[in-house]
Amino acid sequence: MDIKQLPLHMQVAQRLIEQLKAGTVPWQKPWSDEGVPIFSLPYNEQTGKRYQGINILNLMLAGREDPRWMTFKQAEANGFRVNQGEKGTMIQFVKTHEQKTMRDEHGKVVHDELGKAVVLSRPLERAVIRNAWLFNGEQVSGLSPLGERLARPISWDPLERAENLIASSGADIGHMYIDQAYYDIRYDAITMPERSQFATTQGYYATLLHELGHWTGHPDRLDRATLMNSGAEAYAREELRAEISSILMGDELRIPYDASQHTSYIESWVSILQDTPFEIFSAAADAERIFAHLIGLEQKRLVQVQPVSSLDMAASTPSLSRQNYLSTGDEISYNDQLYRIQGHLKQGRLKVELMPSGTRFTLSKTDKLYSSLLEVKLSVDRGVQPGLINLGSGETLDQSKIKR
Repeated sequence: MDIKQLPLHMQVAQRLIEQLKAGTVPWQKPWSDEGVPIFSLPYNEQTGKRYQGINILNLMLAGREDPRWMTFKQAEANGFRVNQGEKGTMIQFVKTHEQKTMRDEHGKVVHDELGKAVVLSRPLERAVIRNAWLFNGEQVSGLSPLGERLARPISWDPLERAENLIASSGADIGHMYIDQAYYDIRYDAITMPERSQFATTQGYYATLLHELGHWTGHPDRLDRATLMNSGAEAYAREELRAEISSILMGDELRIPYDASQHTSYIESWVSILQDTPFEIFSAAADAERIFAHLIGLEQKRLVQVQPVSSLDMAASTPSLSRQNYLSTGDEISYNDQLYRIQGHLKQGRLKVELMPSGTRFTLSKTDKLYSSLLEVKLSVDRGVQPGLINLGSGETLDQSKIKR
């Protein structure tokens, strides 16, 4: 049977087995020779978001050097052209909502302040799995040369951010003059070699991030069965999860990753994937949970350390105050609608849910609606007395309808 006729998890397992037997893995070299951080994991050219779970492994196994991917429609919409004869690479996604254009009581399309049609996301009664086909940057004409995109600027120091993320975890970390790093679930503690034993500082943090991946499996955190069960096979399954999560963390923080540290598990992975191909799907999903848990701890700590007690300080240092932007969890009543900020997306966009209907849409910082909601929030933070708040253009809003 043609491999493309198999379920996605079996396609990925079979391709990964072939690479493992050849002594390589798809994430062998996620960084440039010069050590320059690049956005090397597969990501969508239009949204800037990396793909997740088993999809990211499938795209890495496609053998492409360009990390940029897009659908045929996305290529056309951005003025690109998929080269003749090119075939797409399949990904899968779970569809839990349907998109529907909002209309008023007269059936006319509702537009936002910028004149764009308001598209709402309504939950489906039952989630469904959908397929999509992507084309790599190497298959598309009209894209800017890849070299112009490699050195993606970042606003942080990778090692400083790694140190802050490790501190935000609160993990018990000790150092000894030994030749291995490990996490001991009996004591819920990580043991690392001394920093001086590592050839590079990046290598130290890459190794520690890997052990933090194991640390998340404790019953008080993600309660991962592969960490709790004993035996060589369970340990190999756990290592596969930590391995994939290390790639995700390295890409996020821009810290080089050394895959050669974990080649001793290759034979075990081959055996596991041959017996249970679905294991690659489960491992990729668990790796995403590890990533989300660690990043969530980092974000929580950032919020806790930001100064909010002084209005003067907030005014003089707006970049440090969470009061100057909408953040996850904010609920604001505006024009008889309750807006709940569900989360952050790339390029400054937000996931917003209308309550209590549960409809969802995306809000950009450039939208006037964002400015209006932010003005309401800031008025509360500045200690404005309850009453009508002037939003400009003759609009007023009853401050008593704001929930924080």
